[in-house]
Amino acid sequence: MSPNATMEPPMDSKARAYVTFLAGNGDYVKGVVGLAKGLRKTKTAYPLVVAVLPDVPEEHRQILESQGCIVREIEPVYPPESQTQFAMAYYVINYSKLRIWEFVEYEKMIYLDGDIQVFENIDHLFDSPNGYFYAVMDCFCERNWRFSPQYKIGYCQQRPERVQWPKEMGSPPPPYFNAEYNLVLAMLWRHPENVEFDKVKVVHYCADGGKPWRYTGKEENMDREDIKLLMKKWWDIYEDESLHYKNATADHGKLGSIIAALTEEEVVDHQRSAPSAKKFQLKRFNSSQKEYASLVNLIPPMKSFHWGTDAGIENLTEGYTHVFESTFESTQGIAEYVAHPAHIEYSNLLAPALEKVLAMDYQSNTLLL
Repeated sequence: MSPNATMEPPMDSKARAYVTFLAGNGDYVKGVVGLAKGLRKTKTAYPLVVAVLPDVPEEHRQILESQGCIVREIEPVYPPESQTQFAMAYYVINYSKLRIWEFVEYEKMIYLDGDIQVFENIDHLFDSPNGYFYAVMDCFCERNWRFSPQYKIGYCQQRPERVQWPKEMGSPPPPYFNAEYNLVLAMLWRHPENVEFDKVKVVHYCADGGKPWRYTGKEENMDREDIKLLMKKWWDIYEDESLHYKNATADHGKLGSIIAALTEEEVVDHQRSAPSAKKFQLKRFNSSQKEYASLVNLIPPMKSFHWGTDAGIENLTEGYTHVFESTFESTQGIAEYVAHPAHIEYSNLLAPALEKVLAMDYQSNTLLL
C-alpha cells in the first residue's frame, strides 16, 4: 500500500447526508432546527449537514450542534459581475450553495432549504439510480417571481402545457423529477389539481408570510385552513422536547463501530520482505493505537475506545488480527466522526500500515430475561 494512500469510508450510511444552508445572524436558524427535528422524527438513518457562511454567529452554530447537526463552514461564492439582475435580490447569496459540491466525502446528498419540513421518511430517495441530478418542480405563478422570464410570459413548471416557451428565450427550463409529493405552499391555491394533500411528505414554506416562525396569518392566502394546519404541524415538531437531540438519542442504546484491521506485518510475511521493513510497519501500527484513542478527546460524539487482538481458537477471522471498537451517542455522531478533520488525519496516518479494513456499525440492545 502506498504511504500516501487514504482510508476511504465505505459507501454506506456514513457516505450519505441531508444538507441545508444557513447565512447571517437572523431567525432562519429556527427553520434549520425545525428541519433537524423533523428528520429525526421520521427516524432517518442519515445526518443533517448544515453549510454555514462565516457570518453565522457561534451561538447559532452551537444551537445546531446541540440538535445533532454537522456544521460545516463554507466560503462565500459571488456571482459573475455580468449578472446584475435576479428574480429576487436575496438570490445572490444562493451562489454560495455551490460549495456543497465540495462535500466529496459523501456519495449522495439530498439538499433541503431551511424552510422545508419533512413529515415522512424519504431515505429511499438515496437509492435512486446513480448518475442523475434530481430536483422538484417549482411554481412561478406568485407575484414575487414577477422579475423572472417565466412569470412574464405566464410559464409554470406545474402546467407547462399552458404556455409555449418562446424560441427567442433559448432552451426551456429542464423537466424535473417531482420527488415524493414535495409541496410548495403556493400550489395549494395556484395548482390545487396537482396536490394530494394527504400524501404530502415534504413541505416548502416559501410563500410570502409562510415561514412558520414568523407566521401571523395576515398575508394573502395565509388565513386558509390548510395553511393553518401545516403551520401547526411544523410547530408541533419544533416544540416537541422529545425530539431534542439529547432526548431523542438517550434511550437508543449504545452505538458502536468496529474496525477489524489486518496489519501490514502479515502482508510483509507473505511477501517475504526484509525484516527491517516488517519491524517498521509493526511499530507504525502499534504507535497509531494511542493516536486513535486520543480521538475520544477530540471528537465529542465519540464516547469510548477499546482495542484488542485475536484471541480465538476457531480460525474464523479470515486473516484479521486487530479490532478497534468505538462507542458513539448516535448514528449522526458516527457520521460526524467520519467527517471530522482529526479522524481524517488519523486515517491517512494509519492507512499505510494496513492491507485491508472491515468496518461495521451496530446498535447494542438489552435483552430482558
